[in-house]
Amino acid sequence: MTGPAPRIRFHDLGRDPGFAAGTLAGLVSGDNGALRIDDTTAGATGPASPRPIPPESGDQRGVSTSPVIETGFPAGEAVLSWHAVTPTATWLEAALRVRGADGCWSRWFVLGHWAGGDDFASGDIRRTTIDGQSDPAGRVLNDTFRAAQDRPFHAFQVRATLVRPAGSTAPVQLAALYAMVSAPPSDDLKPTSAFTLDKGLALDVPRFPQMIHAGCYPAFAGGGAAWCSPTATSMVLYYWGRKVGAEVLESIEAPQGDPHIIWAAQGVYDHGYEGTGNWAFNAAYAAGFGLRAFVTRLRSLAEAEAFIALGIPLVVSVSFTREELPQAGYDTDGHLLVISGFTGEGNVIVNDPGAASSGEVRRELDRAPFESAWLKGSAGITYVFHPPGVPLPPSPGEPNW
Repeated sequence: MTGPAPRIRFHDLGRDPGFAAGTLAGLVSGDNGALRIDDTTAGATGPASPRPIPPESGDQRGVSTSPVIETGFPAGEAVLSWHAVTPTATWLEAALRVRGADGCWSRWFVLGHWAGGDDFASGDIRRTTIDGQSDPAGRVLNDTFRAAQDRPFHAFQVRATLVRPAGSTAPVQLAALYAMVSAPPSDDLKPTSAFTLDKGLALDVPRFPQMIHAGCYPAFAGGGAAWCSPTATSMVLYYWGRKVGAEVLESIEAPQGDPHIIWAAQGVYDHGYEGTGNWAFNAAYAAGFGLRAFVTRLRSLAEAEAFIALGIPLVVSVSFTREELPQAGYDTDGHLLVISGFTGEGNVIVNDPGAASSGEVRRELDRAPFESAWLKGSAGITYVFHPPGVPLPPSPGEPNW
């Protein structure tokens, strides 16, 4: 790809600059570096939480606020992701604020209320984003903060709040917190990136079709076309050997098979926008299986090739019309699939969950229109899931992982 590369920067806030570089209120660091609520303090109580059944005692909260982080360029969007351990009746709030060129700070924008469980009767919240938040600096679009037009931001802070019922000692933890910021998307057409591998390479990613679940579980968006993200996420989880326990799956009705996809759809469902495609929620779900899991943007298929070369498949977000990517045979305004390899000619091998059977999942798509569908469709949004012991490729000079 010629011309200036898209400006993207990824921050692992638990490592760079580290939780201790910010401020902690009512939190302590455990032996593994994760933050937990300090059992020796009463903590801060707050208003009733977004639980269907709020605790009579109120909530105890612990808050981690990052230092001010300079973007290094005028940024237009931000996406957060995290790994939080949330026992029953505990939850996490992730929030962001930005500073413009005039030095003025925005409000705090909430980018997610997260809990891993769905035991509402016992105090679990309904995990949700809060769409519609806005001020002159920008607005929230489900899982993304977008700066107002002509008002990019130059610095930001992230705030994570752990919550549990007052008087509880439940070990809610924040194990990891990530922020990705990027320049405003550009409509400029860029040349297709050059193929960087010296041969074709295909990873043996399991093939799960989402369409066998069409019409299932209307309370969770009804399966089928709505479940591309949890199905793609599950393919990568199972590739790494991180499977849903058999004892859990026994209780799930799956007439067409693959009950683990139904479990995943329930586990990532966003009760705010009523869908399963929340990027941060899919990463948080994957992190619960012991993977390092985050959302970022990549700049090209050449960057994706570096992951494939190390055996790391990627989940990416694309959109296209039938005319733009005729090999796909459909059009979409937003779809998640897995990059699982490349042919010797540099075309893309994908596991596309938008199929009616496992035999139809693996596909080969021409490089140029696919790269365009990804970079134009979502500006390169990518889920990166890998075991902590599996190293990532060296990051670029302006690191986006």
